[in-house]
Amino acid sequence: MTMPTKVIIEEVLGGLKKVGGITASAVVTRDGLLVASDVTGEVDAETFAAMTATMTGAAETAISEIQAGSLDRVIVEGETAKIISVGAGSKALLVVLAASDAPLGLVLLKIGDASRKVNKILE
Repeated sequence: MTMPTKVIIEEVLGGLKKVGGITASAVVTRDGLLVASDVTGEVDAETFAAMTATMTGAAETAISEIQAGSLDRVIVEGETAKIISVGAGSKALLVVLAASDAPLGLVLLKIGDASRKVNKILE
């Protein structure tokens, strides 16, 4: 991947932080390799990438097994945070870490916009 592509993706991710409650985001390959991230603090970007890709892959397998169509998103809610994973094309995922009280509707709207942008960038 060329450096400008990574920089463009990082700009998209940086825009997500403007949404209230989003604290980290990353674009990862479906097998868990980090493409680009906007992660600060105690979150390890490489681990975040690998674990969220694994989580999403397991959810895709479960949805496929019960013949429920294709997976739209995975949301995992903890006491203080949410992890949201959505597809960003056939080869990548957009994963977001948000505060537990983040406005979910707005967050999902902005994640959808960002995932479409990332898909276009990676085409």
